[in-house]
Amino acid sequence: MQVKDRAMLIKRIQLSFIHMAVAMTLVPINSTLNRVMIKELALSATLVAILAALPYLFAPIQVAIGSYADQHPVFGYHRSPYIFLGLLLNVAGLAIAPSVVFIMPRNFLLGLFLSLIVFVAWGLGYNFAAVSYLSLASEISGEKGRSKTIAVMFFLMIIGMIFTSAGLSRLLAPYSPETLQHAFLLIALIALIFGLIGLIKLEPHQAQPSSRSSKAERIPWSQIYREVSQSSQAKYFFFYLTVLLAAILGQDILLEPFGAEAFHLPVHATTLITSIWGTSFLVSLGITSFVDRWLSKKRIAQISSYIALAGFILITISGVFENLSIFYSGVIVLGFGTGSSTISNLSLMLDMTTEKVGMFIGAWGVANALSRFIGTMMSGVIRDIATQIINNSVYGYIVVFILEAGMLAVSLVLLQKISVKKFQKEAREISFSDKAALLE
Repeated sequence: MQVKDRAMLIKRIQLSFIHMAVAMTLVPINSTLNRVMIKELALSATLVAILAALPYLFAPIQVAIGSYADQHPVFGYHRSPYIFLGLLLNVAGLAIAPSVVFIMPRNFLLGLFLSLIVFVAWGLGYNFAAVSYLSLASEISGEKGRSKTIAVMFFLMIIGMIFTSAGLSRLLAPYSPETLQHAFLLIALIALIFGLIGLIKLEPHQAQPSSRSSKAERIPWSQIYREVSQSSQAKYFFFYLTVLLAAILGQDILLEPFGAEAFHLPVHATTLITSIWGTSFLVSLGITSFVDRWLSKKRIAQISSYIALAGFILITISGVFENLSIFYSGVIVLGFGTGSSTISNLSLMLDMTTEKVGMFIGAWGVANALSRFIGTMMSGVIRDIATQIINNSVYGYIVVFILEAGMLAVSLVLLQKISVKKFQKEAREISFSDKAALLE
């Protein structure tokens, strides 16, 4: 391996450590804490959904953060200070979160106020860190090396989530509020260490954020909407992505509480669900990358949706018959379908996007954030409403899973209307008419 290649590999691993550190703070706060709030503290799933959705509500500010960092270096660095600030907010939010949510049963208004502050801080930290390290990844890697860098970052992020979930499960056996706080503090400390290792000598001093690829990801959402609305195929694809991702990602806040309600699993057992899901997700990435030599991206996307749909059906059946083995099978199948769907749809979008790559990558980001927000809020609200109407908490979850399965079925219908050739033709037509505007 040449010196230059070795140096680039080190940079990619460092960037991956930062990405992994942020993801490590997400697992406890978005999965384990959700379960504790809904099951142990008996808080409304709607309230939990509102707190969990805050990071995605703040997603549009990434454009402003990235643009501000371009023009305002700190001590000669354009990215590292903002990554560090975001990481600190993530770590602090994770460390403090258990303490503030445990106030709500004793003093609801005070606990809610403090919880909002903590979750807002975590959400802001996530957006500060994400746009900054992705911009830095583009600037360090260049256009040709960017895909390899993102692949390494994504792979190590999933690995980090799997080990975080497994480690957290061991720390929470047996569960108590004190062990939860201790576990969150330990994960926060480990995440901080990984993040700091990633930042050491990563960004060159006086780095110039002139890479086109980094700026392409920071196109204002209003401009993305205008561009997407001019193409019927782009509108179909955007709507399809939003429905699909809201369905397969909206269950994030409910799987662990469902395991607790339906099967009376302790906290350490439900925490392992993320590890099982993540392992299946990771395996599906490798298989999908291998299979796409023989099948079209659209066909793989269809098969992936059917697999995810089967996962929801299995999870629903497990609740009806109170069968834990079927539940775990459903989690594995859902994780596989989610991983395969993510990579196949991203590949499908890149295949279709022969013009304005940055614009449509930006649209993917908008669809991802919007769908996570919609899916999270929908899951919490529908679960609470269904539970009140049916007077059965387990069936409240089942109603949500059935709804999400229905949304997957709708996404399959929408996918049928998407044509790669029509998409490319419309994209070319837009690009010729708007070329001058895009250069501004």
